Amino acid sequence: MPRILAPLLSAVTYARWLHLVIGCVFSGVVLMVYPGVSGPSLAELLVRAVPVDAVLLVAAALVPAMRRAEGVQARLLLVPDRERDIAAEPARTWADRRRTAVWLVGRVGLGTAVGTLSVLVPVAAVDLLTTRTPDLQGVRLPALEGPSWYPLLAPVLLFGLGWLIVWAGRLQLAMAVRLLGPSPAERLAAAELRAERLLERNLLARELHDSIGHALTVTVLQAGAAREVGDPAFVAKALEVIEETGRQAMDDLERTLALLRDTREDGPGAAGEAGGDALGSLGSGEAGSRGDARERPGIEQLPTLFDTARAAGSPVEAWIDVAPAKLPGVLSREGYRIVQEGVTNALKYAPGEPITVRIAVRDGRLELRCANASRTGGGTAVRPSPRRGGKGLRGIRERAVLLGGEASAGVESGEWVLAVRVPLRLGA
Repeated sequence: MPRILAPLLSAVTYARWLHLVIGCVFSGVVLMVYPGVSGPSLAELLVRAVPVDAVLLVAAALVPAMRRAEGVQARLLLVPDRERDIAAEPARTWADRRRTAVWLVGRVGLGTAVGTLSVLVPVAAVDLLTTRTPDLQGVRLPALEGPSWYPLLAPVLLFGLGWLIVWAGRLQLAMAVRLLGPSPAERLAAAELRAERLLERNLLARELHDSIGHALTVTVLQAGAAREVGDPAFVAKALEVIEETGRQAMDDLERTLALLRDTREDGPGAAGEAGGDALGSLGSGEAGSRGDARERPGIEQLPTLFDTARAAGSPVEAWIDVAPAKLPGVLSREGYRIVQEGVTNALKYAPGEPITVRIAVRDGRLELRCANASRTGGGTAVRPSPRRGGKGLRGIRERAVLLGGEASAGVESGEWVLAVRVPLRLGA
């Protein structure tokens, strides 16, 4: 019994009933204007009014904003399980206009039928309760044996009307999802937007992992070394390195948060633009145009990174056989992050071991190589297993793939080697 009565008591049912009645109001207004409600019979009224209603509704569907208005109203009153199942965008193609026209005609037709019955059935129920023979627009029900039967039929009629409204509302919702739902072009645009947002989130995660992870690694190493050595001069130097590294991490964090704020404030339509800026303006060599807060370090700032690693106790030998000014901006910035992650891994898993970095351009490709040795007492090169997840190396591979290149990492000739190769011409 609760399952039978629950839909009749649900607020959703009456919200959908209101949506149906609005369609009935439209046809009623048109009917009063033409052909009028006095004189013609019901059949004549339908023959004259239906074509007029259809023409007006089709004409309204040609207005692009009509689809948006109907979508917003359907979302509010039909209460779909997922709002995105009903589009709230203007019509952009003739296919959208055709679907909107079919929706309007179907909505008004179904609404008129339900609205008319919503008036006639309660009137008939009152007639039954007062033991009068009900009169439905001139159609009189046959008299039954004994007037005591009439009150028993009234709740049956009202119950049937309630379930008619329930099913009509569900049918109206199904029509809205079918006819006002996103078009194939809108679904494709939504999928592209979701992909862009996922790309942005991955980029933010990589930026935070690379910059903050490097800063924390250097800080931990410096603090540990200062505690072990105990020399006041060394401690002062370590604190200076920690301070400088912290400032750089704060700058990186501010840049990342600026990117996040810009993406949210620009709204969904600008998600792709924000993602492009975050990748360093792939089409040009310029930094982001939204101010210094969006500029990211490039290859020209690698010497400072190497000085930090040396201060942490790991000798660094670097050969940079490329002019940073000749590199596309995105390659310079992504190259810096790749080398930063390689140096950070060396400091984390092989502290104190020499680090070798080579950056060169060969055959139209930018090649980055970061190597360091980690030896046990037996003299064989080993590499401690990184913590579960491997986010650093995975982030490097993602950067390389986005730039059209490739990355590899592993033991080569007694050294742990990270090698990345990306084309100078993006998209080549």
